[in-house]
Parts: sequence; C-alpha cells; structure tokens
Amino acid sequence: MLSLRPTQSFKRFSSLLQQRLYCSPTRYHQPNDFNYLNHLLSSQISSLQTLFQSHAFIITNGYSRNIFIASKLISLYASFHKPSCSTQLFDEIPQKDIFLWNSIIKAHFSNGEYSRALDCYQWMRASEALPNHFTLPMIVASCAELELVNCGRSIHGLVSKLGIFSDNSAVGSSFVYMYSKCGVLEEAHGVFGEILFRDVVAWTALVIGCVQNGESKMGLECLREMNRIGGDGERPNFRTLEGGFQACGNLGDLLAGRCLHGLVVKTGMDCSQVVQSSLLSMYSKCGNPEEAHRSFCEVGKKDLISWTAMISSYLRMERATECFGMFWEMLVSGIYPDGIIISCMISSFSNSMRVFEGKAFHGLIIRRGYILDQMVQNALLSMYCKFGFLKLAEKIFGRVNEQNFEAWNLMVSGYRKMGLITKCIELFREMQYLGIESDSNSLVSVISSCSQLGETHLAQSIHCYMIKKLMDENVSVNNSLIDMYGKSGNLIIARRIFCRVPRDIVTWNTLISSYNHCGHFVEALSLYDKMVLEDLKPNSATLVTVLSACSHLASLEEGEKVHNYINKRKLEFNLSIATALIDMYAKCGQLDKSREIFNSMHERDVITWNVIISGYGMHGDARSAIEIFQQMEESSSKPNALTFLAVLSACAHAGLVKEGKYLFGKMQEYSVTPNSKHYACMVDLLGRSGNLQEAEALVLSMPISPDGGVWGTLLSSCKIHNEIEMGIRIAKHAITSDKENDGYYVMISNMYSSVGKWEEAEKTRGIMKERGVRKRTGWSAV
Repeated sequence: MLSLRPTQSFKRFSSLLQQRLYCSPTRYHQPNDFNYLNHLLSSQISSLQTLFQSHAFIITNGYSRNIFIASKLISLYASFHKPSCSTQLFDEIPQKDIFLWNSIIKAHFSNGEYSRALDCYQWMRASEALPNHFTLPMIVASCAELELVNCGRSIHGLVSKLGIFSDNSAVGSSFVYMYSKCGVLEEAHGVFGEILFRDVVAWTALVIGCVQNGESKMGLECLREMNRIGGDGERPNFRTLEGGFQACGNLGDLLAGRCLHGLVVKTGMDCSQVVQSSLLSMYSKCGNPEEAHRSFCEVGKKDLISWTAMISSYLRMERATECFGMFWEMLVSGIYPDGIIISCMISSFSNSMRVFEGKAFHGLIIRRGYILDQMVQNALLSMYCKFGFLKLAEKIFGRVNEQNFEAWNLMVSGYRKMGLITKCIELFREMQYLGIESDSNSLVSVISSCSQLGETHLAQSIHCYMIKKLMDENVSVNNSLIDMYGKSGNLIIARRIFCRVPRDIVTWNTLISSYNHCGHFVEALSLYDKMVLEDLKPNSATLVTVLSACSHLASLEEGEKVHNYINKRKLEFNLSIATALIDMYAKCGQLDKSREIFNSMHERDVITWNVIISGYGMHGDARSAIEIFQQMEESSSKPNALTFLAVLSACAHAGLVKEGKYLFGKMQEYSVTPNSKHYACMVDLLGRSGNLQEAEALVLSMPISPDGGVWGTLLSSCKIHNEIEMGIRIAKHAITSDKENDGYYVMISNMYSSVGKWEEAEKTRGIMKERGVRKRTGWSAV
C-alpha cells in the first residue's frame, strides 16, 4: 500500500534532473545599464503583483524585447504558475535564440504542461534551432511523462547525430529515465552502457527504473555495482537509497534491507526524512513490525505517510489491536487521517473479522466527520460483504457514484461470498448494460456462480466477453473457466484453455480436480505425472485430489507412488494429506497401513475419524469401527451425522443389532438428528436380522417422511426372508415414494407372481407402462 507509485518516484527523479540542469551560468554579458533591472528581477520579486509592476517598468524603459530580460521574465511568470503569460511574452520577441527557447520550454515543463513543452520544442526545430544539453533533458523527460517512447527514440537519434550524448551524463540520464518510465528497460540499460561519465543521477535513474518496472532484484544488483565501483560523484544519494529500500520491500529481502540500512547509518544519511520513511516502509513490507516500529520511533518529524506506513505494517501481519492503538496515537499527535489511513483501519477489522470493532469504527468516522471518499466507501463495502451484512453493504452501495467501478465489482464479489449467486449474476448483467468494466475478481465470482447454477451458456458468453476485452490472459479468471467447463463435463474446452494460458499451481489443480469430478481418474493421474515431470511442486490440494483418484481406482501402486513422492520430497505432511492417505489405503484393502498412519497422527479432525471408521466398516470389521468410535468419543473431536452413518453402516454389514441400536440411541447425546440415511441403515440392520416388524415400526415412527431408499431397504429384507404379503404392502409405499424406480415395480410384480396372483402382477406391469417407467437393461462386467 505504501510503496511509491511509479509517477511519484519518476517525478522525484525528474525534479533531481531539473536541479542539476537548469541552474546554468548566463552566457550573456549585460551592460551596466541592466544592473538595476537584473538586480530587480533577481531578488525583489516576492509576489505576482510585484512582477506585473516590474514588467511594466521594463516596458516603459524599452527593454521588453531584450532576450536576457525576456528570459528572466518568462522564468518568473513560470515560477508563479503563469506559463500562459510566459508564452505571451515569448511570442513578442522577434529574434529567438536557444537560451530563450530553453526558457519557454522550461516554463511549461516545470508547470507539468509536457505537451506544450514538446510543442515548443517542435517550433524550435522548425525554426532550425538545435537543442543543447539544457534543452534535451526537459524534452526527453516530457516524453517520459507522456509515455511517448517513439518520440523519445526520434530525439535519441538526433542526439546521437549531434554527438551530445556520450560526454554528457545529464542527457544520458534523461534517456535512461525516459525508457524506464515507458517500460522499455532493455533500452534503458543500453543507454546507460553508452554513458562514458556516469554520475549519481544516471545510476539513480537506472535503479529506480528497474524497481518501477518490477525488476527489483536487478535494481538491487545495480545499486551494489554502483556502491562497489562508484567514485565520489557516484555514491548513492537519498533518492538512490529510496529505490533500493523499495526493491528490498518488494522482494521481502530483509537481509539486503538490513545491509542497506547499515550503509545509510555509515554514510550519515539516516537523518533524511525520505530515507527514514523508506526504511519504515521496507521493514513493513518484509513482515517485520518490530523493526518497522523501531524505525518509526527514529523518525524525527512523523508525518501522515510515516503513520500510514506503521499502521499498514501491523495490517499486513493482521494485528488489528496494534493498528487501532497506532491510530489513536496518531490522533493524539494532531495528525488528521486521510482516506488511505481510514481505509487501512477498515481493512484491519475486515481481515480479522472483528465485526463489533468494524461497525464501531464506521460510527466513529461518521461522528467525527472524517473523509468518506471513494476509497473509504469501497473499504466499508468490502468489510460488510466479508461480515455477511447484506443490508448494510447494499445501503453503502446504493450511495456510491455510478462511475465508482470498483464498488460495482466489490458488490458482485460480495454477493458471491454471501451465497447470493442469482443476485451476483443479475448485478453483473446490469454492469454490462451500463458499460461498467469488470475486474478479474468479479469475473471469477460470476463464472463460479454460473457453474454452481449450471448456467453453462451464460458462462460461455462471459468467456466471449473476456476474449473481446483482452482479459483472457488473467490466470485467476482462466482457472475459474477451467473449473466451470470441467464441472459441466466439457473437458475438451477445459483442456484447451489449460494448454493455451499461463499456468500456476491452481491451474494444474483445477484441471486435475475436473478430471476427478467427471470420473476420469486415469487422466487425472496422467496429468499429475506430467506436472511432476515439469518440475512443478504439487501442494496439499494437488496431492489430496490425486490420492482421491487412486482411491476410486483402488490403485495401490499409484497411491504408493504418491506416498513415496511425499516422503522423498519431504513435503508437509498435513492433516488433509494424512486423511487422504488413510482413505486411499483403506479403499485399496490395506487397513493395517491406514491404521499405522492414523496412529502416527498428532492431530485428528472429525473427517479423519470418519474415514478410518468407514474403512473398517467397508471391510466388515465392525468391532474395530466401534472401537475407533469409542476412542473418538474420548478425544476432542465430537461425532457428527457422517460418523454415525459410518458406524451404523458397519454394524448393519456385520449384523450387530444390539450395538447398532445402542449407537442409534446415542445420536441424541450429541444433538445429531437422524436423517433418512441413518434410518435406512437401522432398517437394513433390523431387516437383515429378521426383525421385520420392528423395522416397519421404526419406519412408521420416523419424524420425517420416509423416502424410497428407506422403503426399498425394508422391501429388500422382505424379499430375503420371503415375507411376501408384507413385501407387497411395503412395495406399495416404496412406489408411492419413488414412482420412477423400476426396481420396485419389478419386485412387487414378482411377489404377486410367486403367490399366484397373476392378474395383480400383470396390472402392476400395466401401471409401470402407463407411467412411462422402463426397465433398465441389465449389463455384465465379464
């Protein structure tokens, strides 16, 4: 947050160039008659009114067209931010020399009128006047500010032709600055290499240029080289060090930052306000709030930037209490907060989910009349969306300006986070109608919402919109597209996007997960192997997905390969990976291995317990499943609905009626309400053991309406124990609950046939035909 924006650093460097270049000695020899006027213009002009009076005096005395006097007046009008007056005066001079041209170019340049400065340069060239080493830095810097790299290149060509470049560091530095500002770092390095006599300005231009173009490591290397070979005129100054500290912060290189801090102390530049603020920002970005606070205490005059740096340091470490403490200290010191620092505070409460404090701080902002600019409104909107306070978020959103594009994107993402996926899509559509640009976060949210609703066609139209707006290179958006196409079963397009876009670990995980989701487990494992061959390190999400594929294939060989890879690479053996390994070994029939991993775990969650219980139940070892359940009861993890389902299923498979009844009754102790699956397990347990009347009584006593699965389970038990009449009665209930299930019609028809009720059997077949229920074709795995 506190890193200098590119324009700030470049403008600071631009001002450094001006200080170097424009304090030039006058090449004119004024007659003694001009002494008074020279003195008047040099020292006695304190206001614009005084300047007007002096100008009138000069006109009265007939010196208004004197080039020397005119250039002085042009510069003075520029210093009072009146470049239009400078231009008017310039136009009145018939004979213009390079000195006068430089004066008018500087008048516009120093007032930020870069286009006008370039226009003056073009007029100068049209008059056949050639630029000198005072003209060029201003013109090249104007190209930089306007990012007119081609214009800068043409000037570069002229400079090379005139031979001004090689022996003048200021001109060379301006080109390094221009190419860096325009993002052409290679050309900046090329120009720097051509400078014969490099000074601190040239080195500073290169260091700052590297940092501002995202090449912080290269910037640090340039700074090291400068310090190693530099003479007295090439030692880093406070601007160079500012760029160096910014590079350390960007890289999170605390060691390099400390070394640079040592250089600052050694050279005595630690008293500079710029250096102190840069130190504070660097330690903040490197995640060292203690060092940042120490640097903050050393800042003599603490301004708003220093306080913001310190607060944001605590914000990065998610230390909301310290953020709030520093904010109050700042208020006590008499510093009035701006929108940046207020949004920092709101973000600290938002990130730490401190709901009460966040709402209280919002009240404080309103009561004290603090700035409620666009940045603060967006921070409040983001906070309430994170808190899930829909009405407050919508209230703030209703007050924002339609041109506040960030707020629209935040609201789209907010609806998605709160699970309001229909509203998310509707607001996105409204954005498109109003012509509001979407950012990557809102696109990811709306694509995810389409995927969840199964709106594939809408998602495809969003994909077209992305391509049209040239947003199809964004990694996060492409990952969401791969996920959407994968979950909808369109794996060909998902794979095509995967092959075309820049990939990160999430991209690989998304496609592997898509193959897994669609049941293409072999392809999922193949993609994982390709990922490992490309020397990309899988994370825990990758490994859990791959182990799930091994489980579904019951492929012990592939599962052991993944396990060996984890051990060989010494990857983090976390809870989710351990649980996935237990599940994989259990489904591959290696219960001893599952139990070994389970026993070695220091931490277990409810999912881990459920997996090992299910593993034993799956293999008919109900006693061990119950034993594990009892251990779970003694642990910090409490059984949930899935735990009871697993252990009841184990009892049903093993015919442990007494234990099953006991465990079913125990659900109430843990406030777990039985659902239809739990009842189906109990009905299966009672039915298999021949307690059909008790099973039917349990079904009829259910607090929820029995579904086809419950009745179907009881019907199967009736068939096993040849209870035909009861079976017919139960089958009617089953058909009523699930009219589309062909198995129930076939079973009741067979029961009628077995007791000689041929008419009823035929009638059942007729009802099946009338309702359009078709008997599914049988198939063999042989």
